[in-house]
Amino acid sequence: TAEMSNTTSSICDFCVCECMYVSVCCFGFWCPCCLICQISTDFGECFCLPLLDIFTNCVPAGSLALLSTMRERYRIQGTICNDCLLVTCCTPCARCQMARELKLRQRTLVNVTSSVQMNMHPPQAFSHP
Repeated sequence: TAEMSNTTSSICDFCVCECMYVSVCCFGFWCPCCLICQISTDFGECFCLPLLDIFTNCVPAGSLALLSTMRERYRIQGTICNDCLLVTCCTPCARCQMARELKLRQRTLVNVTSSVQMNMHPPQAFSHP
């Protein structure tokens, strides 16, 4: 079994002045609906899933579903209770953290895939004298 890991970014990493973090947080601040729809699409879910957030009164259901599924897929430590508190009490921060986590995980996956493809050369025939 795979071990559980921690998130690669903190909920408060919007304070870090790295290009990726700043752009994600600006996107989340100026257009939060666009950010959560982009997260949903990048994660392989329906673009409209975040619309559930509009129709729920207390807990943003679409954001909760994405966060919990992301945590399970990437085997990140946590509980559904913590996910619920996070998306309910600090929705913009939770969405920015999901976006950063997804970007970092996808970038790592692309790098690993590229490395594997570069190392997979067809066997070469040896000529014997």
